[in-house]
Amino acid sequence: MTSLSKVEKERLLKALETDREFRYALMGLLGFRELLERFSRLEERQQKLEERQLELEKRQQRLEERQQKLEERFAKLEERFARLEERQQKLEERFARLEERQQKLEERQMKLEEIVEHIRRRQDLMALELGALTESFYSKAFLDDLKEEIKIEGDEIVSRKRNLRIDGEEIDLLIETKKKVYVVEVKVKPKRSDIGELIAKADLVRSKYGGKIIIPLLAGSLISHEIEEYAEGKGVKISHY
Repeated sequence: MTSLSKVEKERLLKALETDREFRYALMGLLGFRELLERFSRLEERQQKLEERQLELEKRQQRLEERQQKLEERFAKLEERFARLEERQQKLEERFARLEERQQKLEERQMKLEEIVEHIRRRQDLMALELGALTESFYSKAFLDDLKEEIKIEGDEIVSRKRNLRIDGEEIDLLIETKKKVYVVEVKVKPKRSDIGELIAKADLVRSKYGGKIIIPLLAGSLISHEIEEYAEGKGVKISHY
């Protein structure tokens, strides 16, 4: 704005003092200018608010899009979780059936074990009974033959004892004559170890019946040629039945 001269300033002041209409017009002009400035500031603020609102709307739109994506992901997760629950339920049902089958199998196995144990006990008992019968049969048959042999030799049986124990060792049959003592071991199918045990038993008998001839004798029905040769080489007499 151009600077007023001193004279123009004085005229202006005088006009303000004397001219009411001029004074009111000037006051109105100044008020309108102020209103324009305020309106301009308001428009500027409104523009900033609109820009901020636009930015908020964009942010809200992005948030809504993000929320929609999250809801879609959550829906997929719920669907997947539902399938997993269904699979888990099926697995639990299958596992329950397997446990039931396993329990039944264990019960059957227990019953079979009881049956097998019962059969084993019966077999052991039958084996003992068969062994006792076999031993009794061979002992009687051997004794009948031995009586004839002893009679021919002019000897005489003094005593005969079955299942005699000497120092903890059991002897199947011990036959004592006036001249000899027969230490008899009865085995259906003897092994080399049986011959060694028979010789050891004969040595025990020798310590108890000093002065008499001790004859270890192995009686059986299934004596192999190899066992027979081995026994004869050890001084053990063989009797076949």
